[in-house]
Amino acid sequence: MSSPVPFGSRRVAALSLVLVLSAVPLTHASAQDATVQQATSGFGTMQPIVVTPTLFPTPTTEIGNDVTVIAGDEIVRKQERTLPDALKAVPGLNVVQTGGSVGETSIFIRGTNSNHTKVLVDGVDVTDPSTPNGAFDFSQIPAWDIERIEVLRGPQSGLYGSDAIGGVINIITKTGKGPAQFNGMAEGGSYATFNQAAGVSGSQGRANYNFNVVHLRTADLPVTPTDLLTPGEARNDDFYSNKNYSGKVGVNLTDNFSLKWVGRYVDTLTRTTTDTFSIAPFTGVPEGTQSPTWTHDFFTRGEAKLLSFDGALENRFGVGYTHYLRSNVDVDPTNLPSTESGRRTKLNWLGTLHLAEDRTVLLGLEDETDRIANNEMTPSVRDRAGFAELHTLIVPRLYGTASVRVDDDSAFGKTATWRLAPAYSMPMTDTLLKASYGTGFKAPTLTQLYVGASANSKLQPEKSRGWDAGFEQPLLADRLRLGATYFHNSIKNLIVFAPTFPFQNINVNQATTYGVESFVAVKPLPNVDLRADYTYTVARSDTTGSELLRRPKNKASLDADWMPIEPLTLTGEILRVGTWLDSTRDNPTIFTAQASPYTLVNLAAEYRVNANATFFSRINNLLDRHYQEPLGFLQPGFTIISGIRVSWGGAPAGDTN
Repeated sequence: MSSPVPFGSRRVAALSLVLVLSAVPLTHASAQDATVQQATSGFGTMQPIVVTPTLFPTPTTEIGNDVTVIAGDEIVRKQERTLPDALKAVPGLNVVQTGGSVGETSIFIRGTNSNHTKVLVDGVDVTDPSTPNGAFDFSQIPAWDIERIEVLRGPQSGLYGSDAIGGVINIITKTGKGPAQFNGMAEGGSYATFNQAAGVSGSQGRANYNFNVVHLRTADLPVTPTDLLTPGEARNDDFYSNKNYSGKVGVNLTDNFSLKWVGRYVDTLTRTTTDTFSIAPFTGVPEGTQSPTWTHDFFTRGEAKLLSFDGALENRFGVGYTHYLRSNVDVDPTNLPSTESGRRTKLNWLGTLHLAEDRTVLLGLEDETDRIANNEMTPSVRDRAGFAELHTLIVPRLYGTASVRVDDDSAFGKTATWRLAPAYSMPMTDTLLKASYGTGFKAPTLTQLYVGASANSKLQPEKSRGWDAGFEQPLLADRLRLGATYFHNSIKNLIVFAPTFPFQNINVNQATTYGVESFVAVKPLPNVDLRADYTYTVARSDTTGSELLRRPKNKASLDADWMPIEPLTLTGEILRVGTWLDSTRDNPTIFTAQASPYTLVNLAAEYRVNANATFFSRINNLLDRHYQEPLGFLQPGFTIISGIRVSWGGAPAGDTN
């Protein structure tokens, strides 16, 4: 355990030497710039440029990893309000919400655990150090101000360090540009839903800004199944209120030197039905009254950027800070109120050297300190890391990316990870062949190391090796595109609780996950887009031979966009999730319950009245399917929401949310 300290004197000296290099006007985009030229999530001929696989803008034809891009305009068309809404149909992902559409949310990528995903919001690592497994609750972030989401699948610790066993989810919010523009939204409907949002963005001279306020509220959400209630007991519907305040400011002080700041404050209140468990037999019964939980989360990051040598050398120095504060009041008077606090301070330097148009070297240093505070103690841990990457053209049409990283953790020592990812575009057919092989690790959390009777300070990180290989094929002038990827991951040292003496967390379990992700995208008419995705996943414990919980083998989706007339846009989505293995809410020690499959049909429509106002409406779960995911938690039935989106000022035309 240690307290945060700045970089060593030699690191500071080296960084200072880089920063004083002579500079000339900016020519290269950067990894966290919100506007990435050519980025698109449609089915046109233009290929998107992504930043997450390499940490600098790179065409997808040069990337060996599987990455999905969700653009902001797609989120607007589908009227998706939260991150789980936007991610639910992404291939290779399973989204699990305990408590309806706004409940605590976990995501499993390619069959790995819910805490095996690195999550970034504008460069801020938002994974939660205060939770027992360190996972991020995706329900906390609204989709209102998102410019794009990049989902990178496969082990990525060679660039991103701990947590990136399953992949990386990178959320980039909008950057203000042009004259000041004011945006607003209000909607309401089923389950006493009432959501509002407002924002102002723009740029003036060398400065840009984007500020937003979002309030999501659902007051009457039925979550607890009636068969779990005692005879005669009435169900208490859940209440959820989420207030998000976000800001993003940038300024180019000179043609070669710029500063940027991002910040977000999350204030939520939930009232949910908790359970009381008996010792013998071990069964749970929903409480008669609800327990409130408050969260107050703050994420912020400042960054300085300097370009030198005609933009060939880009230097970034960033300071990030996150603070999670959670308070719970249990209705059981024998349980005292609990408060959990988690803080992360992170300093980093990133140097990107463009040696040629087709060859880039990246170097990075990081110094991160996590600490938590609860009713028992206040432990902390520090991790220092260095990494390097080469992205280059090997021979014509063949690109390769190689990265290596070493983390030095104060709790368990050094860990080295790496990644290789070639991509080849075949002549004549433009078939893209891609593959990757990499390693990943997940550091034990502070709770697992130091808090409670099950803590074990000698835990080692969970580790993985994974590879994938696939292809993408454009046809008919790219009006038709199809592809498939096979993936395989081996994970060892999984941390579990030992049910025998000494009753501690131990490294023992091993697991294997493998499967196929496939898609077909077609544009049959200029105003119609169709896309179908199918994912097959097998996730098993090598220790017991049983399936891992909450990893459905089969998942399929069909998306359609249609603009029958210019002011009107219609979208539809069908999502099919197959059976999966789960525990039960009334007895969470049982891991053999079979969950039923479900099919969702969602529809959305919007009509642009003029340049300033758009009316919209959506129906979720059109067929009113009743299902539980996870078991013991009902998901919303037929839901209808309607509202209006307004904007004024700014540049003419163009949609905005």
